[in-house]
Amino acid sequence: MSEDKELLPGTCEPLEAEPNDEQPELAHPADAAEHIEGLDIEDQVTFIKQLPLEDAAESIAEMDARDQALLMRRLSLGLGARIIEQMFPDDATDLLNNLDEDLRRTLLSKLKAEDRAELKTLLTFDPDTAGGVMNTEVVVLDQDLTVDQAIAKMRGEVEDKEIPYYAYLVNEDKVLVGVISLRDLLVARRGTCLKELIKSQNLIFVTYNEDKEEVARLISHYNFLALPVVDFGRRLLGVVTVDDVIDIIHEEASEDMQAMVGAGLDETADSPWLYSVRKRLPWLVLNVANSAVSAWVVHLFEGNIAQMAILAVLMPIVANQAGNTGQQALAIMIRQLATERFDRKRSWMAVLREAKIGLLSGVLIATLVFLVVMAVSGIPILAMVMALALGLDMLLGALAGASIPLVLRALGRDPAQASSIFLTTITDSMGFFLLLGLAQLILL
Repeated sequence: MSEDKELLPGTCEPLEAEPNDEQPELAHPADAAEHIEGLDIEDQVTFIKQLPLEDAAESIAEMDARDQALLMRRLSLGLGARIIEQMFPDDATDLLNNLDEDLRRTLLSKLKAEDRAELKTLLTFDPDTAGGVMNTEVVVLDQDLTVDQAIAKMRGEVEDKEIPYYAYLVNEDKVLVGVISLRDLLVARRGTCLKELIKSQNLIFVTYNEDKEEVARLISHYNFLALPVVDFGRRLLGVVTVDDVIDIIHEEASEDMQAMVGAGLDETADSPWLYSVRKRLPWLVLNVANSAVSAWVVHLFEGNIAQMAILAVLMPIVANQAGNTGQQALAIMIRQLATERFDRKRSWMAVLREAKIGLLSGVLIATLVFLVVMAVSGIPILAMVMALALGLDMLLGALAGASIPLVLRALGRDPAQASSIFLTTITDSMGFFLLLGLAQLILL
C-alpha cells in the first residue's frame, strides 16, 4: 500500500491482482466454456493451456459432453490428468464417463493415488443413480463436537467444498445421524453439542442406487441445496448438489422430448449425422409399418371414397384434430411421470381427467365443425357423420395420449419412448375408420 493512502478504522484494503498478459481474462466458467466451444479445436487447446489449472478445470466442467471428449483427446495426457485433479469428483467422473475406455484408463493411471482411488470408486456407480452423480467432497463432523469446534473445523475445510452450506454429522461408526446448516451453527449457543441440535430432526437421504430422477424430485420438493447419499448401512458416501439436479432435469426433459418422436436420447445438433441416422432409422421403419395400418383402413373403404369424394377432404381434419388432442394429453402425462413419484391410482385418475377434457373438447369442436360442413356442403347427414367421427376420435386421442406412457412404463420401457408414433397410428387409423365406417352406415 502506498504511503499517501490511508485506511479508516474498520475498512479493508482491496486486493489488487497483478496483471498477467499471458493469461486470457475469464468471466464465469460457464461463459468461458461457451467461448471455448465456439473455437476451433486447435484454438481450444491453446486457450486451455493459457489458463491456470483451476480455471481450466472449471471451464471444461461446464462444457457439453461431446466437446469435453474432443478437447480431452487433444490435450497432452499430463495436462489432462492435472486438470482432472482440479475438478470436483462428480464433474471429473462425468468427464471420464464420456471418454473412451483406453483414454480413461490412461488418464486415471496418471492421477495421484488418492484421486485415482476416489474416481475409480465413483466410476463403479451407475451414471443414472445417485451414486453416479454425487460429490464426495463434503464437510463431515463428529456429532460430539461443540458448535465452536465445528465452526473452526469448517473454516479449515470449506475452501475446497462445492456446497459449503451444510455439514453432515456422523457417529463413531461413520453412520449419518444428521445434517446441519451453516446458519444453524452461527445462531446456536456457544458450547452447545452438535447432537443436541439435531435431536428432533427428520433426516432425509437417499441410497446410492436411487434413480437420479427421484433424487432431483426430492431436492426440488424439499428445496434443498444438497441431499446426502448413503450406503445400505447408512454410512455417508457423498451428496448430490442442486447444480447437478438442474443438469438432471434439463437432460431428462431433453431425452423425453426426443424420445417422444423416436430421436436418439443423447442426440444433439452437433452429433455426427450417421450416428443420428442409426438412432432414428428403427423408429422411422416402425412408423412406416404403423402408417400401413392407416393405409389399410382407407383401402377397406376406397369404394365409399369413390362414391363421395368429399370424404377424402374431411379425413385429414378428423385425424389431425384427434392427434393434436392426444399430443396435449401425452405431454401432460409424461410431465407428471417425470416430475412426481409414480402413484398408480393417481395416474389412472389423470387418464380419466384427460378423457373428460377430450369428451368436452370433442363436443365443442364437433359442434363447430358440424356448422361449417353444413354451411359448405348443405348436406345435414354428412355434417352429422363428420361431427360424430371427429368427437369420438378426439375422445379416443385423449385416452390414448394419457394411457400410452402408463402402458410403456408397465412394460418396463421409457414412458416417452416413441409414444408420439404410437399415438399417431391410433388417431389416424381410428379417425379414418370412424369417418368412413359411419359414412358407409348412414350415407351410402
